[in-house]
Amino acid sequence: MEDINKFLRELPKTELHLHIEGTLEPEMMMSLADRNHVRLPWTTLEDTNSAYKFENLQSFLDIYYQGITVLHTEEDFFDLTFAYLQRAASDSVRHTEIFFDPQSHTERGIPYEVVVDGIHAALMDGEKYLGISSELILCFLRHLPPTSALNTLETALAYKNGIIGVGLDSSELSFPPINFLEVFEKARSIGLRTVAHAGEEGPPEYIWEALDILKVDRIDHGVRCLEDPLLVEKLRLSQTPLTVCPLSNIKLKVFSSMSQHNILKLSEAGLCITINSDDPAYFDGYINDNYAAVYQAFNLSISDLLLYAKQSIQASFASESRKTALLAEINQLIV
Repeated sequence: MEDINKFLRELPKTELHLHIEGTLEPEMMMSLADRNHVRLPWTTLEDTNSAYKFENLQSFLDIYYQGITVLHTEEDFFDLTFAYLQRAASDSVRHTEIFFDPQSHTERGIPYEVVVDGIHAALMDGEKYLGISSELILCFLRHLPPTSALNTLETALAYKNGIIGVGLDSSELSFPPINFLEVFEKARSIGLRTVAHAGEEGPPEYIWEALDILKVDRIDHGVRCLEDPLLVEKLRLSQTPLTVCPLSNIKLKVFSSMSQHNILKLSEAGLCITINSDDPAYFDGYINDNYAAVYQAFNLSISDLLLYAKQSIQASFASESRKTALLAEINQLIV
């Protein structure tokens, strides 16, 4: 595995499914709790690490939302984001498209501009000092009313700082994409790109809704599409990317083990598949850990890994010139 890990550390790639709040490592959580005088349910690092073990999506979200209560200031959001970028740089991530959940913060009294200014400043420093280009995607929490999503978009548009698109995340079951038609229509009408979590816990019908009703550019997760052959064919013909998060799927028990994951079947069906880390602080691995886990479980070739990396570049919202440069960098690595 050492040889493959070395190769992955050199392989240029993009990350398209990354929740910045999900990069909050236990050590940083405790540090920020001290900085901001936040009382957590856990008093030691060992207790906090234990709390990062959970049984399903909802129990994960419970600890996730508890953790973000330590984020209060622009400095906090800067530190969180720049720590992720430093870790991503060590994995040869050249471009990243970061999700953030402003409603998680505005609902507890943190102004929108505090959140976005801290993240945006870190992204600018990431490009300047680490060579990582980036985009920012505002995600709506689907367990909150669609009116809250509309209000959040209005706030973001009034502030006009650095978002390229909108997404849809949080608890999937019982919150179908169609609920958010109005806010997605508005986002698309002003030129924002659109993505949505669908087909992780939710059924294939949610993927259909995301494609046909929300008209998204990418599907986040999407692994349950194989239950519907017509949907698979639609995804194959359109080459709509799926941002798959293998270790996340195992941790949340979407699949019982990596050997049971369907990522290879998705690729064999001719779909555009990318590998990502989702919430790496909680799911036992950053992007190279996900690549390595898939490589090992399915005895993949270097060519397979190169294809995933190339598809991640092609599926991104980076400029065509940036994509060309990154693909050229991969081709130089091959030579």
